[in-house]
Amino acid sequence: MEKLKIMVVDDSALMRKIISDMINEENDMEVVAVARDGEELLTKLDKIKVDIITLDVEMPKMDGITALRKLKEKQTEVKVIMLSSLTTRSSSLTLECLDLGAAEFLAKPSGSISLDINNVKFELVSKIRMVSKIKKPLIIPKKTIISERKKTEMPNRAVSNKRFEAVLIGASTGGPKALYEVITALPEDLGVPVFVVQHMPKGFTKAFAERLNNNSKLKVVEGAQNQNIEKNCVYIAPGGFHMEISKDKKISLNEEPAIWGVRPAVDKLFISAVEVYKGNLLSVVLTGMGRDGAKGTETVKDAGGYTISEDESTCTIYGMPKACFETGKVDEVIGLHDVSTAIIKLVKK
Repeated sequence: MEKLKIMVVDDSALMRKIISDMINEENDMEVVAVARDGEELLTKLDKIKVDIITLDVEMPKMDGITALRKLKEKQTEVKVIMLSSLTTRSSSLTLECLDLGAAEFLAKPSGSISLDINNVKFELVSKIRMVSKIKKPLIIPKKTIISERKKTEMPNRAVSNKRFEAVLIGASTGGPKALYEVITALPEDLGVPVFVVQHMPKGFTKAFAERLNNNSKLKVVEGAQNQNIEKNCVYIAPGGFHMEISKDKKISLNEEPAIWGVRPAVDKLFISAVEVYKGNLLSVVLTGMGRDGAKGTETVKDAGGYTISEDESTCTIYGMPKACFETGKVDEVIGLHDVSTAIIKLVKK
């Protein structure tokens, strides 16, 4: 079996060694090159073939975001995983990198990692394997339009008289960019709250919520314990916490065990929302690896809600939407570019 070829880019020699050692311990991947900054990355990439790059966000000479822009200009098909420290600046830059085509990101391990080293390694190698399965290039021109996708149609008669009281959205790999497209297109008078679970670690969801809020007509916030739920507000589940809806219609956060290896989990949100809103729910599952959201989709549909999954043609990873579709409980399969239109038609018909 041919090993995945990885390049590790970081200005810290210690960090390059830590990351390289983690990767080289695996049988299906190897580090074939390292670089101290974006300039060295671009020079070496002209001479060495690599499948995946782990790229530090903040570096001297040429930082990660500049290097990513250069890679985009070269139209390279190499896949990039951003490594970011848990600072406000780094979190914000990481989200910008995802817009530029980075496949994934993870929190950068500190130089003093000890007890959590196994968790850090598991997350790193898991994301490398996951990103390697993405077939289409991630760094593509913004003007690229997917021509073959299912068009949004008007809601069928079964929901023509239904009153929706909330919208639920779940996403994982490729989700930040997908959610940005959907949420920023929603009107300020949508008339219902929107609850979102995006698989993200602690330290990133706050920056993600702020970025969406600055570019959306709706108010977007990171969910907080006992927060009152308001119409025309989007609540982003905070990293490290399951977000549920309490019976008195408030945000409820907990640190119960991860589901499908993630916390927050889409299933937790969807199932708790059914307890409160019954069948008056619209659920949407976007791009992502795994099957989180499938059980929640079943629950929403069985309660009388309306369910949507993203079409394979626009998914970064057709995992979660596929798992939902295979339950037989999905009402509509829609390309990403039509999701916001479908939400508006259903909620504001």
